This record gives sequence, C-alpha cells and structure tokens, in this order.
Amino acid sequence: MQKFDRISIAEISKQDMAMIIDALEFAGNKGNKIEYLSLRNNIIKELSELAESSEDEFIKYLKSCI
Repeated sequence: MQKFDRISIAEISKQDMAMIIDALEFAGNKGNKIEYLSLRNNIIKELSELAESSEDEFIKYLKSCI
C-alpha cells in the first residue's frame, strides 16, 4: 500500500459536506474534543476561501442544501 500524508476530495456533495461539518461540531461539543472543532473550522475556512465568501455565508449556503 502506498503511504500518503494528505487526502484530497475532488468531488463531494454539498449535502454530504454539511453533514460532515455538523457531525464534527456535534462530536466536538458532546465529547469536548477540541480537535474535532478545529478540523471543522479549518474545513470551513478553506472552503469559504475557495468560494470567495465569508465563513458565515458559506455555512448558510451549505445548510440551505440539506
């Protein structure tokens, strides 16, 4: 098996991404795991930069898809 340090998701539905972000937030808050919340925030930051929008705008956009 080939080893790698990073994984890139070329295509994922908006609905699936919204669920991933919600799950990370839920797990972070319920389990008091800062790592999950940090990952959620990093994903939102990166995607909102790609979409050339604010983080709040991007979250609203994702939530409108579910």
